Amino acid sequence: MKIHKNSTCRRVVSTLCGLSLLAATMLSATAAEMSKSQRLKVKKALVEAVQSKAKQVQVMNDMIFSFGELGFQEFETSAYLTKVLKQNGFSIESGISGIPTAWMASWGEGEPVIALGSDIDGIPKASQKPGVAYHDPLIEGAPGHGEGHNSGQVVNIIAALAVKEYLQAHGLKGTIKIWPGVAEEQLGTKAYYVRDGYFKDVDAVLFSHVANEFGTSWGGGRGNGLVSVQYNFFGESAHSAGAPWRGRSALDAVELMDIGMNYRREHLRLSQRTHSIIVDGGDQPNVVPSKASIWYFFRETDYPHIKELWDIGDKMAEGASLMSNTTWSSTVLGSAWPGHFNKAIAEDAYENIKLIGMPKWSDNDIALAKALQTEIGVEPEGLNTKIKELSDPPDPEKNTGGGSDDIGDISWQVPTITLRYPANIPNLPGHNWSNSVAMATPIAHKGVLAGAKAQALNLFDLLTDKSLMKAAQIYYTEVQTKGAKYTPLLREDDSPAIHLNKQIMATYKSQMEKFYYDPDKYDTYLEQLGITYPTVK
Repeated sequence: MKIHKNSTCRRVVSTLCGLSLLAATMLSATAAEMSKSQRLKVKKALVEAVQSKAKQVQVMNDMIFSFGELGFQEFETSAYLTKVLKQNGFSIESGISGIPTAWMASWGEGEPVIALGSDIDGIPKASQKPGVAYHDPLIEGAPGHGEGHNSGQVVNIIAALAVKEYLQAHGLKGTIKIWPGVAEEQLGTKAYYVRDGYFKDVDAVLFSHVANEFGTSWGGGRGNGLVSVQYNFFGESAHSAGAPWRGRSALDAVELMDIGMNYRREHLRLSQRTHSIIVDGGDQPNVVPSKASIWYFFRETDYPHIKELWDIGDKMAEGASLMSNTTWSSTVLGSAWPGHFNKAIAEDAYENIKLIGMPKWSDNDIALAKALQTEIGVEPEGLNTKIKELSDPPDPEKNTGGGSDDIGDISWQVPTITLRYPANIPNLPGHNWSNSVAMATPIAHKGVLAGAKAQALNLFDLLTDKSLMKAAQIYYTEVQTKGAKYTPLLREDDSPAIHLNKQIMATYKSQMEKFYYDPDKYDTYLEQLGITYPTVK
C-alpha cells in the first residue's frame, strides 16, 4: 500500500489556489456585463480550476474503465457516478424512462438550463490490460471499454463542478443537468429520454465523446441514423430425423431472411449499412427449432431511407415466413436519428478548444501509440498534435454512410453539439480490444483533462452569454428545423430492451470484480495491475 502524502498536499493547495483565482475574477462585473477581456480572465480561472482536479480526472477515468460494463447493465458505473454527483450537491432522478441504470442529475435553479451527456457502456470481448501494446486481456472473453466510454462522463462532471463553483461564488442563476447515454452501443435509450420529455425544458445540450482528435462540428450529413430490429420466427418442433416433415423450422426462416437481405444488398444505396447477427438459432441439431431470431441494424442517412430499409426488412421476414410456413414478429431494440448539430454553439466551442490546445504527449505516450499501430498493421504515426479545424458540413447528397449515435434524437429537440476530446490513439478499428489500450493511461488522462477544460468553457458561455443562446436558438428554428420535422422511429408500444447483455455480465461479473480499481491503495490503475508504462514488444 502506498500513501502519496506530498502529491495529495500539492493537489489540495492547487485546488485552493484555483478556487481563489476563480473567485477573484468577477468582483467588478456581473456575468451579463462582462467585456471580452473579463470573460477571458474568467476562462483562464476556470481552466485552472479544472487543472486542479487532475487527480480526480485520473481516478474517475480509471475507476469506470475497471468496471467495463455492457449496455443496460452499467450498475457499478451509474452507482459510482451518481455518488460523486450527490456528494457535490446534485439531486438525482434514478431509473428514468424505465431504465434501471439511467438517471438525470440536476443542480442550480433558473435559466438557462444546460444538459451535459456522455455514454457509459462498454464493448463485448474487449477486455484488455491498459498500457499494453498487444492483445493481452485481463479476462479472456470478458467485456471492456473498447471504445472509451469510460471517459466522457469524467469530462462532463469535472467541467460541471468547476462551473458550479463559479456560479456559487458569484450568486448566479442557471441549472446544470447531467445524464448518461445508457446502452449507446445498442442505440438503446436516448430516443426514450426524448419521448418521455426529459429535454423539454432544456435550452442546450453539450455532449462529449472520446476521440483521437480535439474538435467539434456543426450541421448534418455525417454518418447514419438507424433502427435496430429483432425478427422472431415461430414454427413447430419435431424430431429432426424421426419425423422432420412434422416440423416447421424457425431457423429456416431466419436463414432465408438472411439470404434474401444479402441478395438485396446489391440493389441498395451506397449509403446504407445493413448488418445482423443470429441471436437464437435453436437448441440442438436433432430438434427442429420452433423459435429462432435474427437482429438487424438498418442504417441510412435520413428518416425516409431508414424507414424504407426497415420496410424491406419486414418484406424479407414476410417472405421467409411464407417459404418456411412459420409466423413472425418484430421487436425494436433501439433507434437513432441522424444528428444535426448547432452552428453557433460549435463555433463558440471551437474557439474554446483553440484556447486549450492539444495535450503535450510524452515519449512514453508516443511509444505506446506507435507500438500499437504497428501491432495492428497500420502506419505508426503516433498521436495527433494539432486540433481539428472546424469545417462546413459535407453535402448530404454525397454522404456515403457510416456509424450512428442516438445523440441525433436529442439534437432534434434542443440545440446540441458533440465535443470530441483526444483520449485515444489514431487509426484503430473501433469496437475492438485495441481501443481499450490507451483508456486508463496518461494518454486518456491528458485527453480527458483537456476535454474537461474545453467543456467547462462551453458550459460557462452557454450559462452566461445571452447572445450565444439567442444565436443557437435562431439556427435551430430558422435553419435546422425550418424544413425538417422529427418523427420518432420508436413505435408507441416499444420499450427499452433492458434485458440485453444480462447473461454476458452474469457470466463475467464475479471475475471482473477482482480487477476493480482501488484508489485508496494505488495511485493509478496501471500501478494496481503492475503494468510498466508502456509495455511494448
